[in-house]
Amino acid sequence: MKQRVRAILLTTAGTMLVINRIRPGIPPYQVLVGGGVEPEDADLEAALLREIREEIAGEAVNPHPFCRLENDKGETEHFYLAQIAVWNFDDRTGPEFQRDDRGEYLLEEVPLAAEAIEALNLMPPQIKDALLDAIRAGSLTLPVA
Repeated sequence: MKQRVRAILLTTAGTMLVINRIRPGIPPYQVLVGGGVEPEDADLEAALLREIREEIAGEAVNPHPFCRLENDKGETEHFYLAQIAVWNFDDRTGPEFQRDDRGEYLLEEVPLAAEAIEALNLMPPQIKDALLDAIRAGSLTLPVA
């Protein structure tokens, strides 16, 4: 079974990074930075950090597990919470950005507030629910390094 990793990337400005996906014939939606675990990845955290470097040319620090979900394809998705201070979306290198049939990818900073998260069409929907629960409980925090 394929495993995927995704990052809830919190900025020093108190926002969260999401990627807006705009594809012909599909309503716009947002995803978290991440992707598939590759055989050369030493572990899930290494896969996550590689995906962050590829997708937003960023360096995340202090990643720790947030939750694990199974998607509709039967893949296990591991969600990590991490802090990010530096990224450059123009320098992304992931293979998905080289394909014209994948639509547009637009990076956005979203306030880390229930109202802002509720307004997103965040995929998968279960991560949106988990984020909202954590925000409302006041538990969406990063551990001190």
